[in-house]
Amino acid sequence: MQTLENPQQNKTPIDTKINRRKTRPVKVGDVIIGGDNPVVVQSMINEDTLDIDGSVAAIRRLHEIGCEIVRVTVPSIGHAKALAEIKAKLALTYKPVPLVADVHHNGMKIALEVAKHVDKVRINPGLYVFEKPKSDRTEYTETEFKEIGAKIRETLEPLVVSLREQGKAMRIGVNHGSLAERMLFTYGDTPEGMVESALEFIKICESLDFYNIVISLKASRVPVMLAAYRLMVARMDELGMEYPLHLGVTEAGDGEYGRIKSTAGIGTLLADGIGDTIRVSLTEAPEKEIPVCYSILQALGLRKTMVEYVACPSCGRTLFNLEDVLHDVREATKHLTGLDIAVMGCIVNGPGEMADADYGYVGKQPGYISLYRGREEIKKVPESEGVQQLIELIKADGRWVDP
Repeated sequence: MQTLENPQQNKTPIDTKINRRKTRPVKVGDVIIGGDNPVVVQSMINEDTLDIDGSVAAIRRLHEIGCEIVRVTVPSIGHAKALAEIKAKLALTYKPVPLVADVHHNGMKIALEVAKHVDKVRINPGLYVFEKPKSDRTEYTETEFKEIGAKIRETLEPLVVSLREQGKAMRIGVNHGSLAERMLFTYGDTPEGMVESALEFIKICESLDFYNIVISLKASRVPVMLAAYRLMVARMDELGMEYPLHLGVTEAGDGEYGRIKSTAGIGTLLADGIGDTIRVSLTEAPEKEIPVCYSILQALGLRKTMVEYVACPSCGRTLFNLEDVLHDVREATKHLTGLDIAVMGCIVNGPGEMADADYGYVGKQPGYISLYRGREEIKKVPESEGVQQLIELIKADGRWVDP
């Protein structure tokens, strides 16, 4: 008798885990970006940094809901000095929070002052040494290009030395919408110009023996953002650089589309193993950004910060009101960080589709549901008792905590 072979035998298992790009660890306060550390979640407060109490409250609100690094804007020396008070008041009334200062437009003096009070300074290469555009310019000569490069080094060196001596970090944050004029003339309005802008600053830092660097190349258009980060990775690989990357789609907007747009850009790169810290930029309260960040990371299996619900889309076979039941199950269990719970409308695909879940709630016959632990059916109970019986099962396994 002929024996039929199992088609799965002798096949190499497909690795479903995202293999993240190797990067050097960069310390920001008590958080480390890169290396083998989880992808870090960031956001930015909207308050004027001169409002000490308002800024402290805003930073605390973000940190309490899971924002691990908080950025503040620093447009003047006065704002820079205010960071000293903000940092001290946080330590006194709450706890130290990793802070990043956002410095733009001729920021050398501002950056040097604020570097004393924060854990990381973000600079924008397109604005750090402002190049006044000339309306009649047709090209940049090699001499002009080098002269501006020398000015950038002269301006950047004191900040680099200060950060190096304090053991602090820098983000070289390139924005597609604010490339320097000579980069636009040389490379055009392209991802190439963004990458070369970042590399110019990286090489100055390296020449000064400073490597605590995080890179971002943000754009408001997802295809541009994707191309810029991918090109940056390729160029860093060529040059033997392993700097961590801060991902974001800048000016993503608000509502559903803002979230979809951010997820399309950030999630696509994370799925390719690219990215060490993320910020979702919504035109909403900063607190609204944090759940989106964690949802992206959870969906990709990069962080486990909430219950994962597996639920079918419902069809004619569904034996109960799936939308209502899923809502009831979620409300009862959403505080149980780390569990996977499946809610399936019928027996046809239920057990197979929920095979990786910790617990399953399956419609098996009208008026009754079956509760599963993993692949094992535990008991059948009346639908009216389903949610409570699920809770009891979780409690019996010692995995329940009170809300």
